[in-house]
Amino acid sequence: MGRDLSSLRESGRHIAVFTTASLPWLTGTSVNATLRAAYLAKICKEAKVTIVLPWLGHSDQKEVYPHDITFQSPDEQEAWVRNWVEERVHFKSDYKIRFYAARFAPFLGSVFPVGDLTKSIPAEEADVAVLEEPEHLTWFHHGQRWTDAFRHVVGVIHTNYVDYIRRGGGRAASLSVTYLNRRVCCIHCHKVIKLSDAVQSLPRQVTCFVHGVPPPFLEVGQQASKPSQPGEPRFSKGAYFVGKLMWAKGFTEMLDMLSHHKRSTGEALPVDAFGSGPDADQIRSKADEQELQMTFPGRQDHLDDSIRSYRVLVNPSTSDVVATTSCEALAMGKWIVCAEHPSNQFFKAFQNALIYKDEAEFSQHLAHAMANDPHPMSEEDIGRLSWEQATERFLVAAQITPKEWPGGLGAFNDTIQWHLYNAGIGLEVLRKAVGAGQNTGQQPESVKGWDPEGYERLKNGEYHQRLGYVEPRLL
Repeated sequence: MGRDLSSLRESGRHIAVFTTASLPWLTGTSVNATLRAAYLAKICKEAKVTIVLPWLGHSDQKEVYPHDITFQSPDEQEAWVRNWVEERVHFKSDYKIRFYAARFAPFLGSVFPVGDLTKSIPAEEADVAVLEEPEHLTWFHHGQRWTDAFRHVVGVIHTNYVDYIRRGGGRAASLSVTYLNRRVCCIHCHKVIKLSDAVQSLPRQVTCFVHGVPPPFLEVGQQASKPSQPGEPRFSKGAYFVGKLMWAKGFTEMLDMLSHHKRSTGEALPVDAFGSGPDADQIRSKADEQELQMTFPGRQDHLDDSIRSYRVLVNPSTSDVVATTSCEALAMGKWIVCAEHPSNQFFKAFQNALIYKDEAEFSQHLAHAMANDPHPMSEEDIGRLSWEQATERFLVAAQITPKEWPGGLGAFNDTIQWHLYNAGIGLEVLRKAVGAGQNTGQQPESVKGWDPEGYERLKNGEYHQRLGYVEPRLL
């Protein structure tokens, strides 16, 4: 490809999408990355598309996957993933699925590769690499440099890790992660796509929202936009939240806003918070302490019948890059109430997005949403939210023009930085100190049957502590 224009639309390209989470974990990096692969295969008919997913040991699966879903083999999980995708997109997509060995770090709440992830794709297919969360995939990466292994490497930033670390570890830790993210993205990516400007500035960046919403959500929204029968409300329930029950997901802001609403109106607005997470007990206790009418029904798919009848999603989070659940709620024809923030810039084009600047406006928007039906979905709304348009935006954002290729002194500096970083992160004592875990730099012989020794006997995180995992505040 050299310094010429490089586009994913070119005939004969091999596109590999690498991500940090796999279905059935319903998190943004699993859902959006898998759907991206499916739609790339649909739209780029002359390309060969592969998605590379983490394969977890059996005990990690029990920790991460919902509803006690576990798999005995990668083939079994592949069948589950394909079935889930086909139910969501309503078409069969010609893409491959590969797996890499990975471990779940419970104190970090994240999955990390074991060994050199670049080796997951045969050398003859190593053309385009789409790194979903490039910083996450490369913090502990020891092995071949991604831009040496692949001709065209584009990273997609999903998560505001700097904000997460700031909340858990303070300003010094967040500044360290800010610098680290810039270094690893500069070393490993030819181009970086930010979903919004809620995240830090990164080298060779472009800001574009390249995610969409699967057809079933849009179908629910189109149905909800139809006039209801006389005497029957379009929505029979009020306010809800769906997502991880973590303070970093905006629950501090949620409780503060709901407390202000209670003080200003004299009534506590009922809110049902669907989800699970490490801070669930603390959040529930704090809500009870403030005498808020919040219930916690547990983890549930956003498309579940039990959620469809709610009229307004309350999402005060400012830690998301762009909230997937807010997109889904808009697609389902609901109101969303969210904060004035770069992460919500995309939503300003939608009539049903009620964006507040302060506590008083939050209460006003919430009262309006509870008293009025959302606006019917327009064709423009449906198009903006669709994965077809999102994929077209991605293809434009991911191309590299001749002027955008890194070169000169900057490229030389990146190479020096890479050699230093790779040498350091290869030291076992350093890997343990920064939370990578013991022996995670070693390449497993095979993904099939991958499960670290002793994993099955310890379910409470003791094994991970012995492996050297540290809590986020130590990062």
